[in-house]
Order: sequence, then structure tokens, then C-alpha cells
Amino acid sequence: MTTVDAIVLAGGRATRMGGVDKPGIVVGGRSMLEAAIDAVAGCARTVVVGPHRSGLGPEIRQVQEVPAGSGPVAAIATGLRALAECDFPADLVVVLAADMPFLSAAAIEQLIARVLATDAEAVFAADESGRPQYLVGVWRRAALLNALDRLEAPMNQPMKALIPARTAMLPLDGAVDCDTPEDVAHARARAAPLSLDEARNILRRKLSRLPAHRTALRRAAGATLAQPLTAAEALPRFDVSAMDGYATSGDGPWRVRHDIGFAGGDRPAGLHPGEAVRIATGAHIPEGTDTVVRDEFVASGADGLLHRLPDAPIRDDVRRRGEDWRPGDIVAVEGTPVSPALVSVAAAAEVAEGLVRGPVRARIVMTGDEIRSEGPLRTGQTRDSIGPVLPDLLSWCGIHPLDRVHLRDTPNGFDEVLAHAGDCELLVIVGATGGGAADQLRAALDRAGAQVLVHRLRLRPGGSTVIAEIDGGRAILGLPGNPFAAVATLLAVAPAIVEGLTGRPPRRAVTGPLRNAGEISGPAPRIVPARAVAEGGWAGDAHVRTAHLAGLLDRDGLVIVPAHATDGAAVEFLPLPV
Repeated sequence: MTTVDAIVLAGGRATRMGGVDKPGIVVGGRSMLEAAIDAVAGCARTVVVGPHRSGLGPEIRQVQEVPAGSGPVAAIATGLRALAECDFPADLVVVLAADMPFLSAAAIEQLIARVLATDAEAVFAADESGRPQYLVGVWRRAALLNALDRLEAPMNQPMKALIPARTAMLPLDGAVDCDTPEDVAHARARAAPLSLDEARNILRRKLSRLPAHRTALRRAAGATLAQPLTAAEALPRFDVSAMDGYATSGDGPWRVRHDIGFAGGDRPAGLHPGEAVRIATGAHIPEGTDTVVRDEFVASGADGLLHRLPDAPIRDDVRRRGEDWRPGDIVAVEGTPVSPALVSVAAAAEVAEGLVRGPVRARIVMTGDEIRSEGPLRTGQTRDSIGPVLPDLLSWCGIHPLDRVHLRDTPNGFDEVLAHAGDCELLVIVGATGGGAADQLRAALDRAGAQVLVHRLRLRPGGSTVIAEIDGGRAILGLPGNPFAAVATLLAVAPAIVEGLTGRPPRRAVTGPLRNAGEISGPAPRIVPARAVAEGGWAGDAHVRTAHLAGLLDRDGLVIVPAHATDGAAVEFLPLPV
């Protein structure tokens, strides 16, 4: 069986791109380097040649040509030497430049098949114009070694100097490289919208983690633990009674002493065999106690002694020291949200502070000259009906809203907003995400050098949603201006943004049957209001007026309806805040 290795070229000077890290440019939710690695995922071994990248898995070998930037031929030679160090180098070698965001694994398989079906020493892709792409090819390893040996030195050699005599060309979809900013812009416009699941996973993986800081947990609501929370004290701290009853020694009957043990009071004196002492829930049991017998299981007999009632169960109503946890035990794992429950557990474990990320703080930016928050409406204006409710919706998603501002429609209005967002971790921008004359957000993100993680969603409504990151840690959530689309998309993606920024694990999805899914579904996924039904699951609204939120009245939440779903199909349910 023929084996295949891969060399991915991820260096170069990118002079026509202004010297930016071209393989790191994101198109369609993944970097061009990720696209290249995905395309060669079926190969036995992969070597990436270029500057070291911390995000690559340990199964990928990383090397750097010397000197760095000495051309693709030198990079190929470096990659081939790295492969030669492996046991049993493959017969075929894929050589792939990390600047083709649409090249697929299926395309690489086609190249491999063509080599095996011919006597060609190498097969290269041809782009849509028929131009050969010599950095998208499959070589016979021996031919590649011979080609390199023919050169006096590989440094700064043109790729054509390496091409053997017997080659073949194969037209391939996706064999389109990105050498200029215009190429990148065209590629991004061409990229297919992301599914909601794809978008969420990208946000969880690629948003930069917020820095961790130590703080009092009772003042960190909405933050996320950045390390496990360990108990400083055992719980219970000592053996205590689990019920109101009697601490007893021996099998009984028992002589009841006159003293009583109270929670928080002095520990009763030690018991002798045949003795019992009245004790309250939470009280420290006396030394010599065998068990606590609850009140309803005992009665005083004619002999003045305490007797266990006939048929009363034999049970130990004592909570032993450390029964719940001991000092040093983990009581909450890393990634746990700082909730009222966690604050309570930390207090019980005698822990006041913790290392956390977040909470995520957000500024809301409403856009559009036609939007008016207060005062009488003028001709052509409409009331801002979602800005006032967005703080509550953000809080529902675990985000702390800071303030809300309004931005007029100007060509450069977003530049200042993006440049002065240092006091928050998230900008929530409503409107200006489409391609209309007044929709300026995407151009501003380009000017700011933002990394666009989600360019569009395959979801109705909400398709124009854009999510990006600037300055290596500030997220931008661009929501459609339509009120229902903005709210529905926010509830669908905001939790994943929090998870990405703080390292919180993905929330558990609530799913169930949508009784009338066939009435609602179409060629694209939809998000619609829904109400719970008596037989279980939900009934969704087939028709929604999206210019306002009246469709959310008397509804329990939203459902995400897959394309071409049938009645009873399982859907994800997003509860609405009340």
C-alpha cells in the first residue's frame, strides 16, 4: 500500500501582503494554515515549515528553513530532511503552500490518485484559469530528492528550477491562492456561511483567553474558575449529628443524661456504654458515640430508659468528618462558572478567593441614523426597541453590560469605537453588518486588522452576523439590525463567546422534539419562537414578524430548526429570560 507524507509551507515574507503572517489569515472561520493541515489530514506524517506555532498539535512536526524566508525550494528541502528522519518515509510527498483556503482533502486525494495512475514524477494543481500551481502538488519522493540534488543550493531558488520533466496537471476546485489583500477579501466574500455549530466551536477554540486574576469569589459573579478550587478545610469539620435525636453508646436501652448538645454549642461530655444524650442537628457528637438515633425511632419506656421502637430501621445518622470533602480535595474544577452555588461551596470549604477569568464585560453599540432611543421621533426615524433590553439579555448569557452608546452612520465612525474599546472584553454592535451603503462594520474591522472568526452564519434570521477579535483579546459581536434577528442570534452565540473568552466548558444543550418541524423547516436552518406542549417538546411559530419582539410574548424560548426537518425532529431549545 502506498503511503503519503506532507510538507506544508507556512513561512515566506508575504511582501505583497505587507509582511503579515499570511498562513494565519482567517478565511471562513479558519486560518489558511488550518485549511492546509485539514487538506493533508489523511497523510501519514505532516511537517510544517515556518515559524513555530503554538496552536499545532504534537503529531505535527515543525521545522524552520535556514535562513528563514529563503524561498519555497529551501523550505521544501528542509521539510524533506525532517521526513527522512522518520522511520519508513512515504513513497509520495504532498507539497502544499498554506495560502489556499478552499483546498480540500478530496482535492489532495485526486492529486494522489493521478500520480498513481500515471508515470508522472509529480502532479500539480491547475487553478480556474489553467495556470499551474507548483506549490499544490504530489511528488514521488525519489523524484523530489533527485530534483533537489540537481540544484547547487536550494536557497532563493525559483520553484520552476525544481520541476521535473515528467509532470501532469490536474484542474482542481479550490486551487486559488491568496497573495494580495484583494485576494483575501475576495476569498472571504466567497467563503460559505458557517453553521451555528461550526461558529460556536470556532469561538470556543479561537477566541483569546482572558487573563486570569485572583479575587474574592463573592464579588466575581459571572467569572469562570481559571484553576481548580480546593478545600481549605474538611466538611464536616468534625463528626456531627445529621438529625435531631439522641447520641447513643451501646445497643440500648439507654439512660438519658440531662445535658443537651446544640449546634454551635459546647461538645457534650463523653458517653459511657448505655448512655444517651439529647442532640440537635449539626451538633458536635460526644466522644464515645456509636450512632445517632433520630427522635421518631425512639421512645421512653416504663423503666425510664430510652428504647428503640420495634421495627425502627438501624441507621447511622452521623455525618463523619471529611465525609463531603477533606482539605486539599477539589470541590470545583477549572472552568466552573462563579455562580451562587459555587460561592456557597467555597464558603463551606473555607475558601474566600479564587483564580478566575472574567466576568466578560460588554459595551453595546447601537447603529443607524434612523434609530432614536429617547424623545419624539422625527420623520424617517424609528424607536430603539432592542437597545434597552440588551443589558438584561446579555446578563442572561453571563455577560456584564457596561453601557450603551449610539453611533451615527458615517464612513469612519467604527474606527474610533474599535480603537477605544480597551475597558471591555466584548463589543456588541447592532446593525451595519450587511453589505449595504450604510453597513460599515466589516470595512472597519479590516482597517483595524481584526481576525474575523465568523464571517456569516447559515441561519435565518441572523445570516449577516460577524464575530471578530482585535488586539488579541477583544471580541466583536456584530448583530443584524433587525430586532428579532439580533436577539435570536445573541442568545444563540453569546454563551459560546463567554466559553471561548473564559475557558468555560460548552454548556449542555437542551434538546427535544419539535412537533411541527415540517411546517417550519426549509433549505436553511431557522431560529423561531416556541412554546412547550403537554405531550413533551415544543411547537414553533412558522411565521415570525422580525421587525419587533412581539413574537416572543407568551413563548418559552427559541428553537433552532435544522434544514429539511420533519415533524418530531430533535431541535435545540434556548430558553428566554423571564
